[in-house]
Amino acid sequence: MDARDALTLLLAGSGLSYQQSGNTLIVSQPSTDALELGATSINGFALGATTEGTGSYTSGSTATATKLPLSIRETPQAVSVMTRQRMEDQNLTQLLDVVKQAPGLSVNQGGNAGSDSSLIYSRGFQVENYQVDGLQRLDSNYKSVAQSNDMVLYDRVEIIRGATGLTNGVGTPGATVNLIRKRPTADLQSSVSVATGSWNYQRTEVDVGGPLNDSGTLRARVVGAYQDNESYIDRFNERKKVFYGIVEADLTPDTLLSFGMDSQSHDADDHARSGLPLFNKDGSRAKWSRSDSAAASWAYSNRHFTTGFATLEHNLSERWKAKLTLNRDRYEYDEVLGYAAGGNPDPATGAGVNLWAGRWAAKPVQTSVDLNIAGNFDLWGLEHDAVLGYTRQHTEFRTNGYPLWWFDGWSNAIPNIYTWNGDIPGKPPLPATSRIDYQEDQTAVYGSTRLRVTNDLSLILGARVNDWKNTVKTDYYDATPDTDERRQETGVVTPFAGVVYDLDQHWSLYASYTSIFKPQSNKDISGKYIDPLEGEGYEVGSKAAFFDDRLNLGLALYEIKQDNLAVLIQPNVPVPGGGFAYRAESGTKTRGFELEIAGELAPDWQAGASFSRNIVQNADGNKLNTNVPQNTFKLFSTYTLRQVGNGLTVGGGVNWQSEIYSDNQGPNKVRFTQGDYAVVDLMARYPITRQLSATLNLNNLLDKEYYTNTAGSSYYGTPRNATLGLKYAF
Repeated sequence: MDARDALTLLLAGSGLSYQQSGNTLIVSQPSTDALELGATSINGFALGATTEGTGSYTSGSTATATKLPLSIRETPQAVSVMTRQRMEDQNLTQLLDVVKQAPGLSVNQGGNAGSDSSLIYSRGFQVENYQVDGLQRLDSNYKSVAQSNDMVLYDRVEIIRGATGLTNGVGTPGATVNLIRKRPTADLQSSVSVATGSWNYQRTEVDVGGPLNDSGTLRARVVGAYQDNESYIDRFNERKKVFYGIVEADLTPDTLLSFGMDSQSHDADDHARSGLPLFNKDGSRAKWSRSDSAAASWAYSNRHFTTGFATLEHNLSERWKAKLTLNRDRYEYDEVLGYAAGGNPDPATGAGVNLWAGRWAAKPVQTSVDLNIAGNFDLWGLEHDAVLGYTRQHTEFRTNGYPLWWFDGWSNAIPNIYTWNGDIPGKPPLPATSRIDYQEDQTAVYGSTRLRVTNDLSLILGARVNDWKNTVKTDYYDATPDTDERRQETGVVTPFAGVVYDLDQHWSLYASYTSIFKPQSNKDISGKYIDPLEGEGYEVGSKAAFFDDRLNLGLALYEIKQDNLAVLIQPNVPVPGGGFAYRAESGTKTRGFELEIAGELAPDWQAGASFSRNIVQNADGNKLNTNVPQNTFKLFSTYTLRQVGNGLTVGGGVNWQSEIYSDNQGPNKVRFTQGDYAVVDLMARYPITRQLSATLNLNNLLDKEYYTNTAGSSYYGTPRNATLGLKYAF
């Protein structure tokens, strides 16, 4: 229970309510005129971990980096929090929307949101590490499922940039994205929201939470959403259905049981994982409208996932607590692919473009358990913190394998791309060609501690010992030899070390070392698997916190090294069991710095701003990932004008990125460059009554035209659009 919930319980039955405004807590008496309130102000109200209801663009604490409940300033690693208020202000309804606004992250979007060609990068590396309430989600060959998460379920998104082997074990050194679910509220809170916008965007949300008994020891919350929208891209249509329910029970004053489930259904027609070709057959630039679709009319994407979870927390003493978390995720995805990205069109006839087609589908199930004991202890006259835990994730699925890209007796040629409506050629035959059995397991013990050397100097030390294994059995329905691929890593240690020194009550200096590893499926010339990718991160910086942690500032300088990157040997060398040989290349390095400010600049003024720079090079000093911007600047801010009517909130922001480019593009193998650009957004919110408010969002106000990807095909960023929403709270 955080401070806000405690205050709610304190006021229960008094007829009083409260509202937070900046560093002021307004306790109000009921009035016959809802807009004329008598109030008492309480200053110095600090934030907790929960962001809902605070109106803030930052959070008071996070455990994603170290498993220890530390403030952002106390954490020796770059931490950003996208809060509930920030998501509502910008109408960020899916994870990919949040990532585009988050500090230090870039999206290389090659297709419709949720497609596997929309890659997220941090510090030069793909982001593959996703958590929900601190529990890791295994990759399972389909990490783009995470991008489709609907934000109506979540209180906040915590992002740790850099390697996170302590909390993940397996992954890449770019970042970890942790989605934190909403929790039941101590008092009855309900709301209904409706929104409409460009391209037939329609969305409805319902959120009800509160106590189920008079004592408040049993609480629940139910959240639901439905969305139907088209797109600036022709023919595309998407439907979403979301449900979330959770119950909390205080079994004793020291024991809390939580359990619930959530379900999300995302279905899209005329779905494409790419845009149209960038170049014509003669090497000239192809000219497309932003609305032109690369999708075949029979292509679709269906993604459904359901989670059941339970958590038992027990206070062992006043200083120590045990926590057991169980989780079972069932994913179901089915995509029939058809997108016009092959070849290059003849500018005179429109011939020369081909469809890439295929299908992939599976129903992976992941079971997770995490048990930890956390608390604090005294040593040499100072208080220290520690956590020790065990975790296990098991993922499995059995599915059919389907053909991809080429099919006997089916022509993938489009007669004229300029008059194409997505119908020709028709859907190819997609019979199952194999049976795949997949299993992935990760088991680990972990521990971390914060040792206070002095009142101003803290050491944070931790380690995780990982066991990982993966089995993929493929039985082919034709004469192709069956395969049984097995990989295993045992006793891999991923250490963590950090130091934080408080210069004064606001400013700190920090340094940290982090690590992570990722097994690979590529083989060397002898047929053995390439050693796991190994990532190490070194980071130094300074952080500051003001107004009881309601404003956070951060500066980070970092270097990340990655070894054992699998590189295809040229010319191709076959290996036993199929495929071609790879070699391990070490020395990939990214260096950069990040600046961030988030939270309350003054009463009624919230802001989130960041600047990031990173340069990725291989061992020879050549630049890598040039399709990802080296520099990004992101800003969004709101201010409430309380003297205007009932209190008008206005906001705006800009996202700028430096140029990106890709070499060897088109028939003439030239460089294609998207120059630097900026996208401007505006918003306004007005409380019509105490319960009813209206919010207007204008995105890409200047209607900037730009490509989100420079490799292979043209995919345009979203044009100017608007959304109008109404929210009734009761």
